This record gives sequence, C-alpha cells and structure tokens, in this order.
Amino acid sequence: MITTTTTTPSTGKVRRDTVGGKRGDGHRMQAIGARVRRPDPEKIEFRGTHARLTGSSGLVAFGGFLRAQGVDGELRAFNRLKTGERQVYPMHAQMRLLLDAFVVGESRVFGIESLAADPLVVRLAGGTIPSIDTLYRDLARFDEAAVHTLEEMVARWGVDRSALSKLREVHLDIDTSVLPLHGDHEGGAVGPNPRYHGRPSYHPVLARIAETDTCAGALLRAGDTSFGNADAPTVRKLVARTKAALTSKQELFVRIDAAGDCAEILGTIADEGATFVVKARMTPDLVNTVAETKQWRTVDSDAEGRPMTQVAEVDFARHEWRSRGCAVRIVAVRTREVRSGKQLMLWPELDYTVKAYLTNSVDDALDVARRYEDRAGIETLIAEWKGGWGIGEVPCWGFDANHAGFLLKLLAHNLMRRFAAEIAPDLATARWRIQWLRRALITVAGQLVRTGRSWFLHVPFASYLARRLE
Repeated sequence: MITTTTTTPSTGKVRRDTVGGKRGDGHRMQAIGARVRRPDPEKIEFRGTHARLTGSSGLVAFGGFLRAQGVDGELRAFNRLKTGERQVYPMHAQMRLLLDAFVVGESRVFGIESLAADPLVVRLAGGTIPSIDTLYRDLARFDEAAVHTLEEMVARWGVDRSALSKLREVHLDIDTSVLPLHGDHEGGAVGPNPRYHGRPSYHPVLARIAETDTCAGALLRAGDTSFGNADAPTVRKLVARTKAALTSKQELFVRIDAAGDCAEILGTIADEGATFVVKARMTPDLVNTVAETKQWRTVDSDAEGRPMTQVAEVDFARHEWRSRGCAVRIVAVRTREVRSGKQLMLWPELDYTVKAYLTNSVDDALDVARRYEDRAGIETLIAEWKGGWGIGEVPCWGFDANHAGFLLKLLAHNLMRRFAAEIAPDLATARWRIQWLRRALITVAGQLVRTGRSWFLHVPFASYLARRLE
C-alpha cells in the first residue's frame, strides 16, 4: 500500500524527539523499495565492563534540586525515631533512599535489592545500601505523630504557593479510593471493593490541587471506613491549609462526589470560606422534586433545533441542611447526549438523563455543572498514583508503617512534579505522566567517572537531561 499523506494526526504525541530518539525512516525506505530486516541477535556478543554504568542518571539532578529546596533538612526532623550513637543508617538517609527508589520506579521496598547494583544509587546513598530488613524495621518505627508530620510535609510540597499565586480560581478535589490487600495487614478490613469482592483493603482519602496535579493531603484508613459526616475534621484541615496558601482575592472551589452530600461536610467547607461543588445523592425525595420541575432552560440544541441539554434551579432542601444552617443551591442538568458515568433517566419519553449538583456558588447553572465535570481529572491522577507510584503496595504488617510508605510515595510525586516544573517546564506544562517523566528525566543511562578528586557523570548528548543541563 502506498501512503499518500505526509503528516500523521498523532505526530503531536510522538515523544522520541524529547527523550533523544530518532524519527522513523519509513518514507525514504519506501521510496527506494527497501524494508526493515531484523538482525540475528545471536551474532551480538556480550562483553563485561568495569565501567561504573548507571541507569538512573537523573537522580543527580533530582537530588541536587531536593537539597537546594531544603528537603534533606526537613527529613532530619524524623531522626528522633531512630537514635543511638552506633547507628549506621540515620532515618533521614533511609527516607531519602526510599524517595530515590520510588522516583526511579520501584514501588516496593524489595526493589532496593535491584538498585543495590547501580553504582550511582549506591554513591548517593552514602556508599552502601542497607538490607531490606533494615528498611522494613525503620518503617515500623513510625508512630502516629511521625505520620502526621509526614502528611503535613506532603501537603506543603503539594500546595505550590508560587504556581497558584497567578490564578484567580483554585480547585481542591477530594476523593476516596480502594487499595486491596493481598495478605494479613493491620487495619485491613472488608468493605466496598468493586474489583475484589470480600477482600480486605484500605480506603484512603486523597486530595488534589487540579491546577498543578499534586497531592494536597492524604489519609490512610481501614477498608470498612466510609466517607461522611465523621470526615468533616479531615475536610476542614484540607480546605483550611489550602485556603491559607491563597490570597484574599483568590477563590477556592472544593469538589467532591456524591459522598460529600453531607450537612457537616458542606457546612465545614462554607465555614472555611470556600465554595463547594458537590454531586447530589439522588434520593427519592430529590428525584421526585427534579422530575416535577417545569422551568428548564435550553443551553444546547441539535441540528433540528430540538433541545439537547437543559438546566434548572431545583427548589429543594434536606432537613439536615436546615439543621446545620447550610445554604445549598441545587442545579440540575438533563441531556440527551451519551455521557460516561451513572445516568438517571426520569423522562423516558423525552430520552433525557439527569444529574444534580450542590453548591453555594452564584455562578450560572451550566457553569456549575461544567466546573464539577472537570473534577474527573482526580480519577486519572489516582490511577497514576496506583500504577505509576504503587500506593497500593504495602510494605509491612503495621498500619503506621504502611501509612508512612503510602505518604512517602505521594511526597515523591509532589517533589517530582516540582522538579519537572523547574528543570523541564515544557514537559510539566504538557502534563506528562510519571512513566514518561521518568524516561526523560530520571532513568537515563550514564557512566560515573572519577577523575582526580572529582566525580563526573557522562550521559548521552541526545538525551533530554543532557540538553537541558548544558
């Protein structure tokens, strides 16, 4: 088949230029009638080398960034967990080693075993890599106070004041997730688990700053813990410290799914001076009210002029809202478009599905709905935390140890986002996910060389890291 087009629609997604790869030579080979022929791999001989080769050259730049930002100094606050004059591996050094391991792509403590063969990782760790048993024991030293301190550190690096200062609106998304446990772990309990029914799990609360795609706080909980009024103190903490990072002219919007349709949650957000946009629980009384609503405003029509999407203000208030003193405005949107997510059809003869949203905003009803739908980004980020950072991989039996490992991975995510924004703003702006950021900035081949009394790291000229640091 002869190709007639000269451009490819997906060319914008080709990233080999950025990471130092060469473009395909297909057009030239096609013109001369050539085709690709794979060589015989058995004709390539293996030869050992004594050179200090590494596959994680980016850890040098990453480590320099963390030291310059004071992260190494912050970690020294955890040295109280491990005292004694004969200690070889201080707690702050162990935590830095785990951060490096997570950034490289290891999601379990056991992955340190493979990194012990990398001369650069060994050099950055202080010349020796501890056994994994030592790391397990050190994680088990975490207590509730240390976990709280670590969570505060995650939040500090997740709420970037300088990046948010230029914005008029900031969005804080709060959600929960399920982390299935494949073993006997403290705090593991059976709860709602859409994939592994009846399996013990953890049920963490996660918060995201939408504009920077960073973690603004997290709390690991037992798997049988639901989200509701009892979580109002957690929501208050998340909202208050995010609000504290903003100016009086900036507006904070807090978005939660239907689990946030609780009087205490809504009231707490309003008390902190933030605006909530929450998906409503479609209880029978609310469903009946929406179905009986007559005043619908058309905001989108099809080619024949028939309404496609309509919005309405719904006159409804739950008793618990009145008791709490919550001023809640209800916006309903019904549409004939096919959309993802759970849909409720109240008017089969009209082919409409409907959703309702709760807010204390005075924005237009359609803007409220659109603002909530943008919350979908937290689902993608949670998937990245699970697949790219392994937050569901628990290292120990103890709950506090697992909580610490969970928070260290989220801290690594925040630090990596800050690092990318500093060294590769074009990649950070493009919202590259961690798998590609690692390829471009961290897992770069190199050779560690010692000349005289100095150390040098040689990396490929074509790599993004080399071009960026020139």
